[in-house]
Amino acid sequence: MIAYVTGTVAHKEEQIVTLNVGPMGIALSVPTSRDYQIGAAATLYTYMHWNQEQGPSFFGFASQTERQVFLLIISCQGIGPRIALAVLADLGAQRFLEAVHMEEDRTLSKVSGIGAKKAEHIIVQLKHKVAQLISSGALEASAMHLTEWNTVTQALESLNYSRQEINRVMTHLKSNTTDQKQTFDQLMRQALSFLSKQS
Repeated sequence: MIAYVTGTVAHKEEQIVTLNVGPMGIALSVPTSRDYQIGAAATLYTYMHWNQEQGPSFFGFASQTERQVFLLIISCQGIGPRIALAVLADLGAQRFLEAVHMEEDRTLSKVSGIGAKKAEHIIVQLKHKVAQLISSGALEASAMHLTEWNTVTQALESLNYSRQEINRVMTHLKSNTTDQKQTFDQLMRQALSFLSKQS
C-alpha cells in the first residue's frame, strides 16, 4: 500500500490534484484543491478505494488526521467517499470530530448530501469510534485538544449529569472558549460554573 506521495502539482480542478512524481502523473481526488499551487511541491497522504463497478479510485489528503477521518466517515454504513470528501471540504477533519463528539446533527446536516436523518445516523454510528480515536492519542497535534473535551464529557457523565445537560454545557464551552489550548481543569471549572447557574 502507498502511504503518501510527494511531487509537483501539475494540474488541479475543484476536487482533483495531479502530481508529477518522477515519470508519472498521479491524479488524486481531494476534499478541495484550493490550498495547492501549480508548480509547487506537495505531499499527499493516500488511500485507494475499490468500487465493484468502477474499480479503483485514488484519494489524497493534506494530513494523516484528514485521511484518518475520511476512513472513519466511510466506515459508517451507507456513507461513501463522495459524502466523506464533502464533509472534509465543508467542515474539515477537526470540526467534523467536534460535531460528532458533541452530537451536533444540525452542523452535519448542512453538508451537501447529508440531511437530518443521515446526520443522526452518522452520530449514532461514529460517536463511540470518535471517542476511542480521541482517547487513544492517535490524532495529530492539530486535533489533540479534543482529548480535553472528551475528558470533560466523561467527568460530567461520572457526576450523573444527563445527556441534555452535558450537551448544553459543551455547546456553551465551545461558544465561549477562544483558547483551544485550555486545560481539563480550566474547562471543567467553566462547565461546573455554567451548570450551577442553570439549576
